[in-house]
Amino acid sequence: MNLRPARRNWIVGVLARGSSLCVAASGAQAHGFGQRYDLPLPLTLYLCAAALTVTLSCVMLALFVQPRRRDGEARVDLLAYPATRWIAAPAFVALVRFSAVLVYGLLLVVGFIGNQDAFHNIVPITVWALWWVGLGYASVLLGDVWRIANPLETIFAAAERAYAFATRGKRLSRQWPVPPWVEVWPALGLYLLFLWMETAWDGSDVPARIAAAMLLYSALVWAGMVAYGREEWLQHGEAFTRVFGLIARFAPIRVQLADRRIVALELRPYSVGLLAREPVSRSEMALAITILAAVSFDGFLDTPAWAALNDAFATDAPEATALRTAALVAAPLIFLSIYIAFCRLIAWSGAGASGGERTARIAGLFVLTLVPIAIAYQVAHYLSFLVTAGQYAIALVSDPFGWGWNLFGTANHLVRPNIVGARMVWLVSLGVIVAGHVAALYLGHLLSMREFADRRAATRSEWPMLVLMVGYTMLSLWIIAQPIVNSR
Repeated sequence: MNLRPARRNWIVGVLARGSSLCVAASGAQAHGFGQRYDLPLPLTLYLCAAALTVTLSCVMLALFVQPRRRDGEARVDLLAYPATRWIAAPAFVALVRFSAVLVYGLLLVVGFIGNQDAFHNIVPITVWALWWVGLGYASVLLGDVWRIANPLETIFAAAERAYAFATRGKRLSRQWPVPPWVEVWPALGLYLLFLWMETAWDGSDVPARIAAAMLLYSALVWAGMVAYGREEWLQHGEAFTRVFGLIARFAPIRVQLADRRIVALELRPYSVGLLAREPVSRSEMALAITILAAVSFDGFLDTPAWAALNDAFATDAPEATALRTAALVAAPLIFLSIYIAFCRLIAWSGAGASGGERTARIAGLFVLTLVPIAIAYQVAHYLSFLVTAGQYAIALVSDPFGWGWNLFGTANHLVRPNIVGARMVWLVSLGVIVAGHVAALYLGHLLSMREFADRRAATRSEWPMLVLMVGYTMLSLWIIAQPIVNSR
C-alpha cells in the first residue's frame, strides 16, 4: 500500500499507539517504518548477484526444461474427495457470501457514522490493508476468492430474484449486448481510478469519504449489471473481478463457477493458469501491464528519487496531487512501450520476423508471464504494512466505530511493529523478487517452446526476455531497498 503523507502519519500513529513510542512522522516508510537496516554488503553486489541468479536460471531452463505433459494431466479434482468437497457445498458458499455482504454493509455504516479519526475507525485499515492487500495474498494462495465472495454480485443476485418474484418472472437486467470493442476497458478505467485514490486522493484516510467511494463504485457496478447483465458486466466492467481473477491464475487452486455454484475445484501446479493458449485482448494486456506498473510506481513513491522530483516540481498540495496523477498515468504507458519493444525483439529473434501482427501475437501470449513479478513485488512491498495493520485490526474489531467499546476484549491489544523488521523485509524481498522473475522466465520458456518452430528458435527468442528480466530485477530490488537503507 502506498502511504502518501497523511497515510504515513496514520501508520506512525498506529505504531505509536501500539508500542508507546514517539516516532517522528517524517521518518516513516512503507517498508521499514522508520527502521534503518545496514546491508552487510554494498547494494550493488546484491543487485549483481540477483541479476546473475536470474541469468543462470534462464540458461538452466533453456538447457534442461522441456514441456512433457499437458497442463490438465497434472491437475487433481478436489471435488472427488470428501475431505475437500465441503468447500463447494452450497451451504458453505452461502455462508461465505453472507459474511462478505455483512462486512460490506458494516463498513458502509461505520464509515458514515463512526469516529472520523482514521486511527479509531476500522474502515481505512480494512479497505486498504485487509481487503486490498490481504485479499491479493489470499488470491495467490487460495485461488479466486473474490469471485466467490464478491458482495456486489451477491446483493445484485438477490435483487434479481426479488424483482423476478415481484414481477412474475421479469428480468431485472436489460441484457443489452456488450459491443466487442468494449473488452475490459471499463474495468481498466475503474482500476486506474482506484489507484489514483490510493496514491493521490486526499480523502483516502477519511472513513466517510471511503464509504462514499464504496457506495459510488457499487452503484456504477450495479448500473452496468442492470444494463448488460450480471455475468457480462462482471467480466467487462467490475475492476476487482478482473484484477483479483488475474492474480488468482497463479494460484494452485482453480475454481470454476456456473450459475454462482462451484462446479469445478482443481489442485494444479503453481502458475500454470498463466500459460495462455491464445493471445489475450489488448485491454487485458493493458490491464496486466498496469498491475505490474502500479506496484512499481507504488514503491517508487517511497524513494529519495521521487522525493527529489516532488521537491522540484510540486510546491503545494494541488501540484503534488497533479504530479502523482501524471506519474500514475505515465507509468503504465512507459511499461507498455518497453514491453512492446521487447516483444518485437522476441518475434525477430525467434521467427526472423517482427511485423505488427507477429509482435501483437507475441505480446498477447507472453504478457501473463509477467504476473508472477507483480505478485512478488506485492509480497515484498506490502509485507510489513499488512502484518502491522493486521495487529492494529485486532484492536479495532472490538471498537469498530471508535466509540470506546471493547466488544471482544482486544481494544487494548499491543501492536508490535518489530515483528517484521527492515532486515526481514529485505531478505524476503530479495528472495521473492528473484523467484518471481525466475517464474516469469519459466513460463516464458514454456510458451517459447510451444510457439516457435524448433528448440533453437525458441532459445533465441528467450534472450530479449532475459535482458528485460535482469534489468527489472535490479530495478525492483533497488526500489525496495531505498526505504530500508535510507530510513532514519
